[in-house]
Amino acid sequence: PASGEICVGGEPVSDIQLEALRQQMAIVSQESALFDESIEDNIWLGDLNRPEESVRESARMAMVTDFTEDLTFGLKSLAGPRGTNLSGGQRQRVIIARALLRDAPILLLDEATSALDTQTEVKIQTVLNEFAHAKTAIVIAHRLSTVMNADVIHVVKDGAVVESGTHDELMRNGTHYRELYQALEK
Repeated sequence: PASGEICVGGEPVSDIQLEALRQQMAIVSQESALFDESIEDNIWLGDLNRPEESVRESARMAMVTDFTEDLTFGLKSLAGPRGTNLSGGQRQRVIIARALLRDAPILLLDEATSALDTQTEVKIQTVLNEFAHAKTAIVIAHRLSTVMNADVIHVVKDGAVVESGTHDELMRNGTHYRELYQALEK
């Protein structure tokens, strides 16, 4: 579009202090940082005011506890510098748990499940879909399975939006999305 504005809670973002805007968002990206602290502390960074039980629930929802149960110190185990004690998929689950704990009205997921195996991705995608139901979720993904249930899918090619619609609409009327989907089916 050539004009318009982005609003959060009905207020233009240009009128919102940057720190206040950041408080409205939880971000999960494939390059999110982990610190050389415990896995639990890395999750707690989502919201330091949350009780420990909320941290544990977020860890459970993001399937972090699936791998920490096997660690000697569980959630108290060190993530290592930049999360080097964890695999890529484990790091992503910790970052997802952090976003779940934050419980912000805007959820930005940038390739949030790219390092997960297919089974784990399906389970976490279900959790994220339920969690994001009453929120604004912006999902950036190359895997179509990640966006198939979105209210609106925007297909970007060469930096421009070339198609928009639901999965069903794009399968009926789109070309780029349908071609991508059919290529994955082969």
